[in-house]
Amino acid sequence: MTSPLLGKRLQILFSLLSVIAVLVIGAAGFLYYQMRGSLAQLDGTVALAGLSSPVKIERDAAGVPRLTGANRTDVARALGYVHGQDRFFQMDLLRRRAAGELAELFGPGALSVDRGARLHGFRRTAAQVVAALPEEHRALLDAYVAGANAGLAALNKKPWEYLVLRVDPAPWTAEDSLLCVYAMWFDLQDDTGHYDLAMRALQNAYGASGVAFFAPRGTSADAAIDGTTFPAAELPALRLKSADDKETAARAPDWAEPAPLPGSNSFAVDGAHSASGVALLANDMHLGLSVPQVWYRAELNWTDANGATQRVVGVTLPGAPTIAVGSNGAIAWGFTNSYVDTTDVVVIETYADLQYRSPAGWRDIEERAETIKVKGEADETLTTRWTEWGPIIGPADAGRYYVLRWNAHSPESANLNIAALETARTTEEAIAIAHRVGMPNQNILIADRAGRIAWSLTGKIPKRVGFDGRLPVTWGYGDRKWDGWLAESEVPVVADPADGVLWTANNRIVGGDAYAKLGDAGYDNGNRAKAIRDDLRELVAKKKATPADLLAVQLDDRGKYLERWQKLLLEVLHDEAVAQKKERAEMRDLVQAWGGHASIDSAGYRLLRGFRTKVTERTLAPFLEKPQRSYEKFRFGTMTEDAVWRLVSEKPARLLNPDHRSWESLLLAAVDDVIADADKAGTPLARFTWGARNTLRMQHPFSRFLPSWLAHFINMPAEQLPGDSQMPRVQSMTFGASQRLVVAPGREDEAIFHMPGGQSGHPLSPFYRAGHDDWAKGRASPLLPGATAHTLTLAP
Repeated sequence: MTSPLLGKRLQILFSLLSVIAVLVIGAAGFLYYQMRGSLAQLDGTVALAGLSSPVKIERDAAGVPRLTGANRTDVARALGYVHGQDRFFQMDLLRRRAAGELAELFGPGALSVDRGARLHGFRRTAAQVVAALPEEHRALLDAYVAGANAGLAALNKKPWEYLVLRVDPAPWTAEDSLLCVYAMWFDLQDDTGHYDLAMRALQNAYGASGVAFFAPRGTSADAAIDGTTFPAAELPALRLKSADDKETAARAPDWAEPAPLPGSNSFAVDGAHSASGVALLANDMHLGLSVPQVWYRAELNWTDANGATQRVVGVTLPGAPTIAVGSNGAIAWGFTNSYVDTTDVVVIETYADLQYRSPAGWRDIEERAETIKVKGEADETLTTRWTEWGPIIGPADAGRYYVLRWNAHSPESANLNIAALETARTTEEAIAIAHRVGMPNQNILIADRAGRIAWSLTGKIPKRVGFDGRLPVTWGYGDRKWDGWLAESEVPVVADPADGVLWTANNRIVGGDAYAKLGDAGYDNGNRAKAIRDDLRELVAKKKATPADLLAVQLDDRGKYLERWQKLLLEVLHDEAVAQKKERAEMRDLVQAWGGHASIDSAGYRLLRGFRTKVTERTLAPFLEKPQRSYEKFRFGTMTEDAVWRLVSEKPARLLNPDHRSWESLLLAAVDDVIADADKAGTPLARFTWGARNTLRMQHPFSRFLPSWLAHFINMPAEQLPGDSQMPRVQSMTFGASQRLVVAPGREDEAIFHMPGGQSGHPLSPFYRAGHDDWAKGRASPLLPGATAHTLTLAP
């Protein structure tokens, strides 16, 4: 029997729990109410000042909008409106990333990022770009800005992220739209001078022969579209200590596997080789995967000054008023990061740390004060030091500094000329526009309705004098410099190839004089480009290509680059070697049974890939210390693939890691490293699958400080995905295709499109995850918006 005292205590406890439950439910309800208030309006009529005529916004069941207005300026205003309603917080992060203003939202934890960004002074540069815009583009931009602010103001509550942060969103400005472009510059190019400094460290350590071997200009996988190749480098004139010379036991390699390069795939098939007779374009841009995802899909419709109806469909960058990649019925275009060399590290001599030597004599170092607002703390003042060539990025040696010369620092490198692609009618017209587009330098691939295809480049490209741009040099005497930019006539173009196909995958595209003019900022090693080229040539040799065929190329997850490594591993795991350790026998069986794909259920792929990585670690480990003495951030990049293969194939004793007595022992140690990794994970080799490692982590930035049950609500599903970095289907846990597009201009109703996230940045929206499953599963889904589910009219 329960005592009266215990019963009373239980009654009090139940009462408290009931009160707590009511408070929790009430808090959850209040939060839900507050969050719902920031959902975009989908139906009805809204007044929008500045319009010349009403604009209709029709959304399909996935939230993809079709905007129809009287002119392009009205449509820009409406695009700003939907961006402001659906993605304002993302826009805010982009402008703040470029301007160095994240700490104002997130506090001191973001200061290191802001300090790095403030070094470049992009808010100042953006203002200069806006001031120089032609009237037509300024009108387009001003309309977009007004629309974005109106869309934000029309929400019943401020976007939910600001409720969490307990701050108010700042209004959008014209400069902010340019800052969104500069944010992409940070993503796509080298803002620290790392590549040049790494090359200098490598040369200081091992001379010219070491640079040629470990950082070659070309590889055995080269797939340049002009067919050019570079001869293989000789083994470097070096000798490492032998194992007998060592005084210490084996040491762990100081190694980090190179991160996936920001890049993309694009490829095209001309009309003579397509089933429709119209050229086909495929483009999948590879970027970091987060929520909300980078792009915002839209179809824009308007009437031009000549009375002609214009339609363009594709992806936009929230914060910018134009279509970034898409098709207008006459042409389609796509981008990949070019890795042409647009940065140089300049060595300056200084006097009393106040002046630097220039061709015109000694000049004062300019000091710029930057005030960084920090949430919850006092403002921080940062002083950056500038020369005529750019900001000082660090000390070189006694009395000298490194300065970064970057095309992004020049106001003439950015503009809104990409808007002209929306109405271009031919490949020739599009190429001419591309050469005047101000943006981070991209490979542009164009396909037109007449069946033609072409490749060229966008952005300002430095015209170097006196040096090739690969190593830091002094510019103080005038014999080495940038003499402006390459003229449009000097930018290479490849059009209408004889075999009917073009491809780019962040690899070197051209050789000879064109390569010398473009330079090298760290091209990809060619494995991915070669796979795409071979897929395309095999395709058009068999049949006329369709959109589904090009999607299949985008989804190709075969690990062809590992075929030679598979053969090597099976040679290493001979009967005597496997007899020494039973796990080696199991690993051999799994690798021998590998089906050739980076599939989620494949243990063979993960083991084989791991073997290649571990061999690379052990082979290159003794070569790291010397270059790191002069540049501690030095790491070998993806271009070392051939160097490692040459070493393990030719087995020169003088270049063997002294931790090993033979190349055979190094290779077996790499096998055991992979086995040890599986053991450390507590996973039997047969269940040590690629999918278990390659599990998507596409997360909202807030998820890192929320409990897991709540973070799950705002993140994309953590699902196992096929693909990897050295094949067409690029996929890692946090990096991959930010969209996939396959389209024949004029036949957009047959086009295929994927995005990894939905249109809305609001987790309560039905459009938050719309389309993700098609992207993950590789199912063909349409580019054009579907049947209208919602209609919102913006009225003057």
